[in-house]
Amino acid sequence: MKIRIIGACGSGKSTLARALSRKYDIASHELDNLIWDRSAVNLRYPEKVRDQALQAIVSSKAWIIEGAQLEPWTSPSILEADVVLVLHPHVLVRDYRIVRRFVLSRTGLQAWNYKQSFSNLCKMIVKWNHKYPVQDVIEMTSRYGKNAVIVTNTRQAITKIERTYKPAAGKR
Repeated sequence: MKIRIIGACGSGKSTLARALSRKYDIASHELDNLIWDRSAVNLRYPEKVRDQALQAIVSSKAWIIEGAQLEPWTSPSILEADVVLVLHPHVLVRDYRIVRRFVLSRTGLQAWNYKQSFSNLCKMIVKWNHKYPVQDVIEMTSRYGKNAVIVTNTRQAITKIERTYKPAAGKR
C-alpha cells in the first residue's frame, strides 16, 4: 500500500503517518527530511539528492509519505500513491498544535527536527496554516488523476483507507 498524506502545518501529518505505519507495518517518510540536511541550520540537500531519495521511496513496494509540499518535485508521491489523504482539521486546532509544539520544543520538553524560532512560528501559523491552499491540493491531485480524500483525524483516515484501498492480488 502506498499512502500520501498532505496537509497544512499542525494538521497532524506526522502523527497520522506514525499511526498508519504502526497499523499497516509500512515505513513512513517525512518530505521535510528529504529537503533539509539536519546536520546544520538551514542547510538543504541538493535537489538531485532530494529527488533521488524520493524516487527510491516511491519505487519501493509500500510506503507512507507525508508533507505539506505541493511543488512539482513531489508529484511522484501523488502519481504512485494508492490513497491520497488531505488531513484538514479545523484551523484553530492546527494553531493550537503549532504553538504547543513551539513551546514544548523551545523548553526542551519535546525533541524536534530543528530549533524553532519566533519568526518560524509566525511563518508556520500564517503561511503554512492559515494560507495553506487546500483547494490547490485538491485540484493538483485531480490533475494527476487521483481523488484526494479529505479527513480530519486518524480514525477517519483509517476508515477511508479501508473503504477505498483495493489491493491487487497478493498485495497488502
